[in-house]
Amino acid sequence: MTVHHLNQLLLACSVVLLVAVAAVRVSSRSGLPSLLVYLGIGVVMGSDGLGGVRFTNAELTQVIGYAALVVILAEGGLGTKWKEIKPVLPAATALAVVGVAVSVGVTAAAAHYLSGLGWRQSLIIGAVVSSTDAAAVFSVLRKVPLPARVKGTLEAESGFNDAPVVILVVAFSTAGPIEHWYVLIGEIALELAIGAAIGLAVGWLGSWGLRHVALPASGLYPIAVMAIAVTAYAAGALAHGSGFLAVYLASVLLGNAKLPHWPATRGFAEGLGWIAQIGMFVMLGLLVTPHELLDDVLPALVIGLVLTVVARPLGVVASLLPFRVPWQEQTLMSWAGLRGAVPVILATIPMVNGVDATHRIFNIVFVLVVVYTLVQGPTLPWLARKLRLGSGEEAADLGIESAPLERLRGHLLSVVIPGGSRMHGVEINELRLPSGSAVTLVVREGKSFVPLPTTTLRHGDELLVVATDPVREAAEKRLRAVGRGGKLAGWLGADGAGAGSRG
Repeated sequence: MTVHHLNQLLLACSVVLLVAVAAVRVSSRSGLPSLLVYLGIGVVMGSDGLGGVRFTNAELTQVIGYAALVVILAEGGLGTKWKEIKPVLPAATALAVVGVAVSVGVTAAAAHYLSGLGWRQSLIIGAVVSSTDAAAVFSVLRKVPLPARVKGTLEAESGFNDAPVVILVVAFSTAGPIEHWYVLIGEIALELAIGAAIGLAVGWLGSWGLRHVALPASGLYPIAVMAIAVTAYAAGALAHGSGFLAVYLASVLLGNAKLPHWPATRGFAEGLGWIAQIGMFVMLGLLVTPHELLDDVLPALVIGLVLTVVARPLGVVASLLPFRVPWQEQTLMSWAGLRGAVPVILATIPMVNGVDATHRIFNIVFVLVVVYTLVQGPTLPWLARKLRLGSGEEAADLGIESAPLERLRGHLLSVVIPGGSRMHGVEINELRLPSGSAVTLVVREGKSFVPLPTTTLRHGDELLVVATDPVREAAEKRLRAVGRGGKLAGWLGADGAGAGSRG
């Protein structure tokens, strides 16, 4: 590649990114899932579109897709609240294991008997489409006001179920007959255990190190966090474990560790996540050849219908039977099994391994993902309202950024009071911060001033709070408690009330 070629590539990539960013605005207004817009961009650029770009490298697509999925899982894990997924971990794990097994069996049977595919191809399709897509689930669910239990279960499931599905797809795509199913189950369990152990270890060590080592520049923290997450994936994969499970668990630990400069880190991770999604979907759009899809539209619709209205609901019911989940929540979880780029990426595995009829598998999966994402995504908020599962208006959480002051053995907390926060109307002295912390400055409508104890806080204010190292966590906890419960947070038992809440 010459410098001239590099210039052309940079121009093309930047234009695609700008178009994709503009498309997010359009999709958010229309309710159309943004992933379909990105796929459309790739199709338009492809061999049958206006761009005329001929791209057929399935192996490169798989490699880049894996890398993008690592970033997306890391971003999703960093944004997952531990308090929401902790109570639902058993249910989410059951959905990711039992639910996937049921979905694979039912969908594979439908593909074999209704579409005339061989058993190997049918099992591959069943496994490929049984994974909910983390990018689709994270982007859609965080716009829908669902109860914490439902949202936490679906987010954790989408982070967990990639791991067993990848193992199944690789096993079904391997040449030769599949013998001794119990050996396959044992291998899946071992890989998941190795991935979980490495992910938890890397996440804990990384969060401990970032909390105790003050880096010389705030911009280094986001880089360090993402590097730790990628380390978890690579270490898990090289140890013959599930790298996808490792990166998700490590990211969840990092995201709930109250690290310094956290809002900046979240913004950096979200930016990388968007780039990964855009690049992955555009590349998948390039890989598909639209005129070859026509013969596989009907089989895709039939298989997708069985997956959506039979396999997914059966998997949800079988998985959640021991947990006594209300039928309304089970109905929503059944409909919220969103597919996205992950199934299309996994459909490249049999292509790389030379399985028969791989192009047909890819085409069926592509059509299925596009059609049913178009149906399920926009209708999810409507179904939540019909089932009366909207959680209503909740107090908006505070944005707190912590900058370590190494020589002073303290921290400078930057606190933004968003609209909807119950800190609005609270006086400074009513915050009742722990001894060793204090509000030193308030920035309001572009003007800064030193507050009095009787200064009343408002929406949009930014506070600078100085806290010594021993009370930093207690000060953050108290601020978040007041943000959720107001001045009486401690007495009302609001979540997050900390030391000094009654002092």
